[in-house]
Amino acid sequence: MFRRKLTALDYHDPSGFDSSDETQYRNCVVWLEDQKIRHYKIEDRGNLRNIPSSDWPKAYQKYLQDLNCPFGVQERKEALDWLLGLAVRYEYGDNVEKYKNCPPLATSGNSDKAVDPLVNLDSNSPDFKAGVAALANILKIQRHDDYLVMLKAIRILIQERLSPEAITKASQNREGIPVALDKHILGFDTGDATLNEAAQILRLLHIEELRELQTKINEAIVAVQAIIADPKTDHRLGKVGR
Repeated sequence: MFRRKLTALDYHDPSGFDSSDETQYRNCVVWLEDQKIRHYKIEDRGNLRNIPSSDWPKAYQKYLQDLNCPFGVQERKEALDWLLGLAVRYEYGDNVEKYKNCPPLATSGNSDKAVDPLVNLDSNSPDFKAGVAALANILKIQRHDDYLVMLKAIRILIQERLSPEAITKASQNREGIPVALDKHILGFDTGDATLNEAAQILRLLHIEELRELQTKINEAIVAVQAIIADPKTDHRLGKVGR
């Protein structure tokens, strides 16, 4: 699963790499830091380079935290995939001109047809799970055992909160209507003029929220009535006699 990114990074043996082998895994992490990521100074990489040490997992955990990686040492494949993605970004940033002039991949004869990127999506692949989990962490979405459910939650959040329409609507200032508080009877007296005024404001805000709620209820009723007022009859289910 890591071969494509390892190949892009010129790793010495991308096809033979086995992430389940602890020694290969640790060597790969050290290679990424030494050759591509270079987050630590050379003199500060000693603990990470001490591969045989029993304290290496602690050094690796600290390394992931220093990089702000959303995964921990227990999520081995996800963490390594995240490191590989970070290394690819750094590699591209260091050689923009080199990769900018790369020829595009050959396209098939059906290139004029729109291709759904989700058609060949493997929801069980570690790459997919790592990407979804990273997005969920960034957007502060609670993790779920089913990654497709998490992906759906991410889509809903982006549509409702991060779409251009949602951002435009949120940035619009809602102008209120001036209200004379002395014309509204509070109904009780706190004994303090300031508290009375605050209570009047809270009551008016509560009434406004109730009006919005009633409007949404009315819209829901209308929507339901639109469905049940025009029933569809399936004649195939009907029968005559017993």
